[in-house]
Amino acid sequence: MPTTATSSSAPSSLAGSKRIFNFSAGPAVLPEDVIRQAQKDLWSIFDSGIGIMEHSHRGKAFDRVIAEAEADCRAIGNVPDDYEVLFLQGGATLQFAMIPMSFLPAGATADYIDTGVWTTKAIKEAKLFGNVNVAFDGSACSYDHTPTSGELKLTDGAAYCHYCSNNTIYGTRFETPPATSAPLIVDASSEMYSRPIDVGAHAMIYAGAQKNLGPSGVVLVIIRKDLMESARAGLPVMLDYKKQAAKGSRLNTPPTFGIYVMGQVFKWILGQGGLKAVAQANEAKARIVYDAIMGSGDFYAPVARPECRSRMNIPFRTGTPELDAKFISEALEHGMSGLKGHRDVGGLRASIYNAFPAAGCTALAEFMKDFAQRNG
Repeated sequence: MPTTATSSSAPSSLAGSKRIFNFSAGPAVLPEDVIRQAQKDLWSIFDSGIGIMEHSHRGKAFDRVIAEAEADCRAIGNVPDDYEVLFLQGGATLQFAMIPMSFLPAGATADYIDTGVWTTKAIKEAKLFGNVNVAFDGSACSYDHTPTSGELKLTDGAAYCHYCSNNTIYGTRFETPPATSAPLIVDASSEMYSRPIDVGAHAMIYAGAQKNLGPSGVVLVIIRKDLMESARAGLPVMLDYKKQAAKGSRLNTPPTFGIYVMGQVFKWILGQGGLKAVAQANEAKARIVYDAIMGSGDFYAPVARPECRSRMNIPFRTGTPELDAKFISEALEHGMSGLKGHRDVGGLRASIYNAFPAAGCTALAEFMKDFAQRNG
């Protein structure tokens, strides 16, 4: 005889389980309120008796989930009606190919601003489909800054201009979007909705979720409708923005749980007071870590120039790789994980996204001071 699940068979709370400070660059820290809500909704969402991962992507429960996620996304970023909000698969890396495949016509040129690993990868993909002008080559300065307008060599009549607003690996960011007459496209993966964003300055914004918006497996795309309508015809259905938009991001079975969690993160951001409040909190957190670096008497060295330092990803070094390794090992013993720098930069890196608690920045700064005193 079939049985009916009851509250006695629901999983117990994990609230008492130990959690440590997660400085990982991604997949990265999520708001604890979101995790707790997900615990409940994995069991039964909207009192339906079915968990979010079990609901049909065509059913009423998921209709509500995706509608609320889009509405909250629009509310946070003040996204105008002439933009589509899409929840796609393949992460930001697939966008590296989808963008030129869609918007780089034969004989045209696209401008790319190379400020690190992810733009380098995007450039490589774009060259498979057409002409690319590298408007700034940051490799010449080891990617230690984002370019000024005077450093950009833009193309007249470019099909579009692509940049990455925050570099996860080298710890740089654009204070403001680059000025161009071409449609502006931004990879905002590692800082999406961490500060106010001028959606109207961009023809397209995209962001892999796993750094600042949710779990891996989803990419958020905010695209102006006129750009979307200009895409070339004859694309594979899953790589066609227009067809994805026409089906409400549900051409096939989408990553329903990832979209749900992103929607919960949007609700959390709104609950924090929106982007101005989130940006203020992020500035305060970053200041704690940068002050620890700059106040160390040269024991720690920053990677990025002061005028363009990221508030999300803070790479730095001690004097030697051996000391860096010792720092990482001892930090883990003190409940701090994910502080190893990217292999292209080495050293150390603290990623302190929206959901990362201020207490973790304070704990890191105190550990940094103690470590420097013991090893300086």
